[in-house]
Amino acid sequence: MSLPTPAARPATPPPGAPAPELAIATLRGHAGRLVWSVLLLVAVAAAAGFFYGNLPRPFEDWMLLSAAALLILLGVVVPYVVWLSRTYTITTRRVIGRRGLLARSRTELSHGRGYTVGTRRSVLQRMRGTGTLTLSDGLGGELVMKDVPSAVLVGEVLADQVEMNQILAHRDSQGVFGA
Repeated sequence: MSLPTPAARPATPPPGAPAPELAIATLRGHAGRLVWSVLLLVAVAAAAGFFYGNLPRPFEDWMLLSAAALLILLGVVVPYVVWLSRTYTITTRRVIGRRGLLARSRTELSHGRGYTVGTRRSVLQRMRGTGTLTLSDGLGGELVMKDVPSAVLVGEVLADQVEMNQILAHRDSQGVFGA
């Protein structure tokens, strides 16, 4: 019987050489919050199809279509664009959180400085396999990653990156030959 070989870790750069920054993952919050938008889209389309051409006298079809378009814009398009506007990028050096449509906000935490990873999972999030991660560096820098898919795995990856970056920083501070 042969044992499975463990996944190979990426090779670390030689001491003193700069390590390239590589993207590990780009994440968005779970799309489960868009369920209500989908249900609204189906209901508005069904209602508009049923009432088109069957409205009572004071109302006209253009009124029905404009009300349906307004409901779809506010209840479907806006939540979808807001969901698309929030991303989290994990690289080998840092974690970057971006959010916003017109005014973009960006938060970064460096793995080398270290931070704590807090995980919160409600009952619904546990059923979906998601969670909310709170990254805090203790100096006021905080990044909240809401509804992240596979939150436990993402938390483990972040902890591994912090450990690896601190090991490399310690090794490089000791000099090339460890003296």
